[in-house]
Amino acid sequence: MNRLPDGYRALVIGGNGGIGRAVVDRLLADPRLGQATVVSRTSFQASSSRLEAIQGDVTTAQGRADLGRALHGPAGQAVPLHLVVNAIGLLHDEASNIQPEKRLEDLDEAALTTLFQVNAATPALMLQTLLPHLKGSHPTTVVSLSARVGSIGDNGLGGWYAYRASKAAHNMLMKTAAIELKRLNPQSCVLSFHPGTTDSLLSRPFQARVPEHKLFTADFVADRLMTMVQQRGPDDSGGFFDWANEPITW
Repeated sequence: MNRLPDGYRALVIGGNGGIGRAVVDRLLADPRLGQATVVSRTSFQASSSRLEAIQGDVTTAQGRADLGRALHGPAGQAVPLHLVVNAIGLLHDEASNIQPEKRLEDLDEAALTTLFQVNAATPALMLQTLLPHLKGSHPTTVVSLSARVGSIGDNGLGGWYAYRASKAAHNMLMKTAAIELKRLNPQSCVLSFHPGTTDSLLSRPFQARVPEHKLFTADFVADRLMTMVQQRGPDDSGGFFDWANEPITW
């Protein structure tokens, strides 16, 4: 299966994170890439004429609106996107005193709200913004980073209340969007992707108990993500898959 046509257009959201940057590098190494757009809150140095960098915060309505305008063609037309990778996510934030909870006593309303906004609401609202570029009849794949801990059936340890719940909500929003997008573009495919424990700022405080062979580099994850993109199609839309391209229970 070859989901990405020659000259395909790609969008990477969260390009300055470990996985996001690795995906951008992987795209630029593909001679079939036509144009890639990368969005990040901090400045991203574009290294190729095939790469457009946009600085903005897509967790805000203004940031999403600015991105929507930037993606339209010179005549205001909606340019089709063939690949969208959402690589943003939040597990902890020292500045906001957000840490994974171990007990009910640790729950904090502000932290719950923030994680749901970043991990669940923002990916869904991004699809709303990108809808003109996704509907039609062209092949288009959306990959949004999730986490195995967002699986309800796989939760045997408890803890991490806000992160687990926000990723479970993320998965349901992606599943629901996949159903609508299939009506608007039969060639669409929306996937929730568990990258495994990746050596990044998000996981670094929690890597101590991770076996060495289960701690992945961002480059490895980007390669696995792109392999999944090529192997999964409309019949798989709405699914939840891991780095090995294996389905994860809901």
